[in-house]
Amino acid sequence: MLHRPAVWLTTLLAVVALAGCTTPTPKTPSPQAPPAAPTTELIGSGKASYYGSQHHNKLTASGERFDQGALTAAHRTLPFGTHVRVINTRNGKSVVVRINDRGPFVRGRIIDLSKAAFQSIASTRSGIIRVRLEKVE
Repeated sequence: MLHRPAVWLTTLLAVVALAGCTTPTPKTPSPQAPPAAPTTELIGSGKASYYGSQHHNKLTASGERFDQGALTAAHRTLPFGTHVRVINTRNGKSVVVRINDRGPFVRGRIIDLSKAAFQSIASTRSGIIRVRLEKVE
C-alpha cells in the first residue's frame, strides 16, 4: 500500500516541476484607442485682416509687445492667452494663434491676425479673407 502513495506523490511532483518549466502563452496586446484629438469649440466666422509693421514692437492690450512675426491675434472678447484655430474658408489652410490684443475695431471683421499668421493661410495681397474660428483646448 505504501507503494501507491509514493507513485502518486512522485507523479504529482513531476507534473508540478514540468508546469514550472513551461512558458506562459503570450498575451495579445489590447488595441489602444488613438489619442484624443484636441477638443475644439466653434467661435464664429467672418472676415479677418492683419496688422503688421505699423504696430510692430508697440504694446498690445495684454501688455506684451506686438511681434508681427509671432502667431498672435486680436479679438474683441476672448480672454488673453486663448488659442484659436483660424481656418481660411476659401483654401482650407489653418493656423493656431494666441489672443494677446483687442480688436479689430472695423465693423464686419471678427479677428485681426499678425502678419506671420495671416501669411500662413493667405497672401497678404488679399488683405481681408473669410475665416472660421475654433477655440482650441
